Amino acid sequence: MLIGEYRHNIDAKKRVAIPAKFRKEIGREAVITKGQEKCLFVYPMSEWKKVAEKLSELPTGSSDSRNFVRIFLSGAVDVEIDALGRVLLPDYLKDFAGLKEKVVIAGVYKRLEIWNEENWDAYKEAIEKQTDMLAEKLGELGAY
Repeated sequence: MLIGEYRHNIDAKKRVAIPAKFRKEIGREAVITKGQEKCLFVYPMSEWKKVAEKLSELPTGSSDSRNFVRIFLSGAVDVEIDALGRVLLPDYLKDFAGLKEKVVIAGVYKRLEIWNEENWDAYKEAIEKQTDMLAEKLGELGAY
């Protein structure tokens, strides 16, 4: 399970190091794509295949399904994680997420998220104010 929050820098060659704690579970091959709230999603290849399979089952007659799948998959890129645990971030993904030098890498169960550090701090501050309400809603759904 991928959990935790780590702060890292993007180097001059546009690489970011995957935190050591996550490297075994992520493996040497991963997929990075555009996520929600202007972050990047990083999936281990095995998990990506499951996500892609579920997406392939969505109805193509629905414009919402088509639009989401089109953007999610066309924005994805296969990446190799080097021996030092670094991954190269393509410019279009860096630009999408507004990534500068400082980033946050958050473990979110089966995927990682890479955030612009300032965006993460603002998002986290706003969401933490709603934690009780969110927990109550999840409890009503039987998920918490």
